[in-house]
Amino acid sequence: MNTIYNFTALSNKGTEVNFADYKGKVLLIVNTASKCGFTPQYDGLEALYQKYKEKGLVIIGFPCDQFGHQEPGTNEEIEEFCRLNHGVTFPLMSKTEVNGDAAHPIYQWLKSQAGFAGFNPEHPLTKILDEMFTKADPDYASKPDIKWNFTKFLISRKGTVVCRFEPTTEPKEMEESIDKELEK
Repeated sequence: MNTIYNFTALSNKGTEVNFADYKGKVLLIVNTASKCGFTPQYDGLEALYQKYKEKGLVIIGFPCDQFGHQEPGTNEEIEEFCRLNHGVTFPLMSKTEVNGDAAHPIYQWLKSQAGFAGFNPEHPLTKILDEMFTKADPDYASKPDIKWNFTKFLISRKGTVVCRFEPTTEPKEMEESIDKELEK
């Protein structure tokens, strides 16, 4: 499968979303969590969405509970948390697995298109994350698995993966890449 348009996923309301409906849009796909050190990124993601949605950007959150049990709520609780605490208006999907045998096909495809991009060396959590992952697997950086919550994939208007941003990349740091895709 060469584009994201070949996939479907369940919305947080339980309805099937056909990604072919997003043809011509620039997408930012993000695995999210409500009780994570990166959760404040919801604010930056919503700011990007508000700034660029009229130009064709759609941010899609995939809540995931695979990292430190940091997304324990139901789809309804997650939506309420995001709306009340971060003003999130961009689409949220149902809770999703992003790694392992039960990983959603979208995430299997995303990881096959863009491997681990490396943590931002300037971010204060990089050293902690690197030490944690190195201890578990000294070769972790060569594997495409999602490392933590708030890994982001930028998708072109043609449905192909442009690049991957790791959790240590703040939303504002992606703005230039997003703007460039929107201009195409």
